[in-house]
Amino acid sequence: MRLAQYLALTGRCSRRAASRLIRDGRVSLGDRLAKHTDSIELIETPASTQASLSVCVDGEPLPPIADKAYWIFNKAVGTDCRLLVEDTTSLIHLLPQQPRLYPVGRLDKDSRGLLLLTNDGELTQRLMHPSFAHHKRYHVRLDRPFDDNFVVQMAAGVSYKDVTTLPCQVTRLGQDSFEIILTQGLNRQIRRMSQALGYHVIDLKRVAIESLTLGDLPEGEMRPLTAQEVAALKESIT
Repeated sequence: MRLAQYLALTGRCSRRAASRLIRDGRVSLGDRLAKHTDSIELIETPASTQASLSVCVDGEPLPPIADKAYWIFNKAVGTDCRLLVEDTTSLIHLLPQQPRLYPVGRLDKDSRGLLLLTNDGELTQRLMHPSFAHHKRYHVRLDRPFDDNFVVQMAAGVSYKDVTTLPCQVTRLGQDSFEIILTQGLNRQIRRMSQALGYHVIDLKRVAIESLTLGDLPEGEMRPLTAQEVAALKESIT
């Protein structure tokens, strides 16, 4: 198999991210720098499946191909989704040692709610790539009440900087709150859409990714997905 696919199967990153690592000269194969055209021969051991040659990222040997793991985390405001060991607020300090998990996308540090954690690089790729247009649902509260025209404008798409967002579903929840379902994943998209229309977001919570919802999971807690949740999630993205 191609080297980028192998990196994704070990749970190190998505296939797209693996291609960037190879491009940037951060991956070695045996005693040389890896190339995009490199292929990997797999060998079976009693304990695992791994590459026949040593594969390292930034000098660190990759683990064998990992069993797939899928967890859900109810992120609190103040947790940073970047996996930075030196940052005491980083999500990395909350993750289990095993299995090695990575967030599928990010939530801003000042946002909260559902975060999917996995070592399945292929699923990560499908959920993250904009061409698949997967649904993510958010509950949002603004700094003041809004009229129905705000709902219409948000749903139609909002222009800010050099961006015009795609049409989306927007439903009023209260005088100053609404639900929005996005298929895009632009940086701080909801906050910037609201700001462009003259409002300030004071609370933003992601409540669902496709079929996966928070349910009654307490804030700051995480758990493995059930087999039924994994099957439903995979079915929803095919």
